[in-house]
Amino acid sequence: MASEGVPHPREVFQLQGQGGAETAFEEARARGRLHHAWLLTGPEGVGKATFAYRAARRLLGAPPAPGWGELGSDPDHPISRQVAARSHPDLLVLEREGPDGKPRKVIPVEDARKLGEFFSKSPASAPHRVAIIDAADDLNVNAANAILKTLEEPPPRGVLFMVSHSPGRLLATIRSRCRRLAFHALELEEAADFVSRHAEVNPEEALRLSRMAGGAPGRALQLSAMKAIAVDDAARELLAELPRVDETRALALAEGFRGGEGAQAFSLLFDRLADRVHGMVADRAAQGIGPLDRWAQAWETLQRLPREVEALNLDRTDALFTALTELKLAAQA
Repeated sequence: MASEGVPHPREVFQLQGQGGAETAFEEARARGRLHHAWLLTGPEGVGKATFAYRAARRLLGAPPAPGWGELGSDPDHPISRQVAARSHPDLLVLEREGPDGKPRKVIPVEDARKLGEFFSKSPASAPHRVAIIDAADDLNVNAANAILKTLEEPPPRGVLFMVSHSPGRLLATIRSRCRRLAFHALELEEAADFVSRHAEVNPEEALRLSRMAGGAPGRALQLSAMKAIAVDDAARELLAELPRVDETRALALAEGFRGGEGAQAFSLLFDRLADRVHGMVADRAAQGIGPLDRWAQAWETLQRLPREVEALNLDRTDALFTALTELKLAAQA
């Protein structure tokens, strides 16, 4: 699912750095060994969903367009346009985005049950019926069991792509019925090149975003849209001032925690603080500088608080000051 300012994977026609996965899929298709279910695994933002839509267009009948890569299709082809418009009768997509366009916490069982009905019918206009679940990690327990029923009775001309950032969390019975395709993070320079071509950032910022994203270009684009450079700068400044805490600066940051977008800003700030603390602790440990117990405790707090705030609907400003208190104590130790 795309973030605001970042194109949805169905609108993306290029895929960088995942040629191995595309070749493996195309070879299976060419040999007539097209598995009915594919589990696309790897870090978030490396192109798994983009691959799913590329493969879907080809299975739905879009002809090859070599200029767009091994599984590429012409964006102007009618099938590509139907997929982009979410109007192709032989494509079903299950994702957290609800009918109103707003993200949901999970993919509900009601959506998952549509899969069985969808695959029970013959293709309307294409060689195959194709379904994409983005991401399978978002299926609740009942929805996962509903998907399993479809996997146990594979449709004759149906193909299912399941995106998973954490396949270990899926039911073992789901994993065992799928062929896995692994996707990997890119080298930082390669990811930075991708970001430079798709976001209005300079080369230094592109490399910095790619480093934050761990070499996942899609995640780096999301971070760019979220103004992550400014958030990372704020995290660095907060840590540099310790054990002093600039309450005025902290309150100004907390102003951005309101509403739905505020939740994203809150999580991003905690992520950047935690990442910087982790790096600092690792450097000190390598140099034999200690003690580090209080810093480790502060890092654990930074990891834990965002989950508790979301689960218990706690006040985000209070959570920020709780974290800053932990960081202050660590700096004083």
